[in-house]
Amino acid sequence: MKVRGAVLREMGLPAPFASSRPLSIEDLDLTAPGPGELLVKVRAAGLCHSDLSVIDGSRPRVMPMVLGHEAAGEVIETGPETPGFAPGDRVVFSFVPVCGACAPCASGRSALCEPGAVANTAGTLLAGERRWQGGLNHHLGVSGFADHIVVSARSAVKVPAELPSEIAALFGCAVMTGVGAVVNTARVAAGESVAVFGLGGVGLAALLGAVASGANPIVAVDVLPHKLELARDLGATHTVLATEPTAVDEVREATQGGAAFAFETVGNEKVLAQAYAATRRGGTTVTAGLPHPDRMFSIPAVSLVAEERTVKGSYMGSAVPARDIPRFIALYNAGRLPVNRLLTHTLRLEEINEAFDRLARGEAVRQVVLFD
Repeated sequence: MKVRGAVLREMGLPAPFASSRPLSIEDLDLTAPGPGELLVKVRAAGLCHSDLSVIDGSRPRVMPMVLGHEAAGEVIETGPETPGFAPGDRVVFSFVPVCGACAPCASGRSALCEPGAVANTAGTLLAGERRWQGGLNHHLGVSGFADHIVVSARSAVKVPAELPSEIAALFGCAVMTGVGAVVNTARVAAGESVAVFGLGGVGLAALLGAVASGANPIVAVDVLPHKLELARDLGATHTVLATEPTAVDEVREATQGGAAFAFETVGNEKVLAQAYAATRRGGTTVTAGLPHPDRMFSIPAVSLVAEERTVKGSYMGSAVPARDIPRFIALYNAGRLPVNRLLTHTLRLEEINEAFDRLARGEAVRQVVLFD
């Protein structure tokens, strides 16, 4: 079938993207779903910094690619051997397909699914095949910047039909990653201190997760004053401007010697070092950002032993998507995760390059392409 989608053919084109046009809106050929796959009409797709990292080349991927990994839609057709799904189902996508059988999946660590990682690296669906024609690759098994897509059923989670699509999409990355880092990776308990470094979609979702967990105090750190203002509205007890030379000292003072849990969500090794420096003795530094593979992180090695410090990675919020997406939606419906506050812009697919300029300038939290 013919569909419309945003194609990235070359990484590293310079900003402003409104001029260089790294994403071209094209008519694409999409083949029917195979066994265990779904044809989905995309209703909404979020713009994530991880997409921007592919565009600017700091997160290398196979080219050319139909971009986008945070999306929600409606099942139009099911392939053979696809139990549990039917046309009309509303779904949110996980950007790691979950095979359910490898060692990480069997131990409850779906974010580390081994066949899923192989497929994502190769630009294929979980079955190892591509449904895009013309030599195009899938982005993280989703390719959400297209009006119709084929995905593995292992990449899809059913969600309530009444959940607005522009909100539902956010649960596929920003919420699953940020809230998951707090409740799954760190397992923050009520009354424990938290610092969040970086207040993009993932960072603010982590802040929402900390608030929902009853953390106290909660310190929000960013370079942009307007994001600090939003963080305070969302429940941060303290805010710190990251450009100040005293930023780490301010976090340590607000948390009486350092945060029990410090979260880095920027994908920058220097920010990660700041987060580590702001973590208390016996505390845990969690990084959910994705720096360029060449970047290195250095810490005083003795502190790991003498201060019993922990550094943990959190990919996809250490989530089990079929478990966590529904429970995070339940918290949203109960008013405990005001995810709607993260949505700052909606746009048409044709406006996507300008929207990535806005994201790069820090003027947006979450922007969503609407296809309806």
